Amino acid sequence: MPATSPLDTGPAADALTAGRAVVLPNPSPLTYVVAATGPLAVNTAKGRPADQEVALWVHDDTTWRDLARALDLTPAALDTATALLRVELVTLLVPVSAATLPPAWSRPALRDGHLLLFGARWQPLAPLLARFPHLYVSSANRTGQAPAATAARAAAMFGPDVPVTDGDGLRDLDAPHAATTMLRIAPDGALSHVRPGAQDRAHGPDPGRYLDRLCSAGR
Repeated sequence: MPATSPLDTGPAADALTAGRAVVLPNPSPLTYVVAATGPLAVNTAKGRPADQEVALWVHDDTTWRDLARALDLTPAALDTATALLRVELVTLLVPVSAATLPPAWSRPALRDGHLLLFGARWQPLAPLLARFPHLYVSSANRTGQAPAATAARAAAMFGPDVPVTDGDGLRDLDAPHAATTMLRIAPDGALSHVRPGAQDRAHGPDPGRYLDRLCSAGR
């Protein structure tokens, strides 16, 4: 099935409009994610504290431009952050400026002076994402369980109250799946490794090898 085939996102759109959480697919080797228009719905679905920070899903260009004004990044570092979010599909901790408050809608993603961001824009989800420019997102798992690699696993984990958009027909289910690698970017663009995940796993147990690969690629 080609990667541009439509997904059945109607139930997800209805749930997001109603303020409920949904589970959405990512391209392999990433796992599914749980998303909502408010952070409380994400945390409730995952069974974790209501006030825990959640990643802001910056899939929308306007949202990203509005947010960029409050980030403490040089222009070159901002380009690096964009590539990490859009191309590498990592989860990224980005420093906020001391002089400019980030938008109110971004503050549920604030952690120790950094915004927790996710920026994947998988084409099969594009029509759905275009309707919801401000989304909050986390790995599709209940607390203490591994993130769901398949739609069936997500449905079993979250139950009937959280709609699951099945994208398995567009994904490589034979590949080992994992949640995203998490990185931190400094104001000058320097990168540090925070959490292992799908992106760095192919480079072995030393996360420095993945960072070296990003540097050699100009990210």
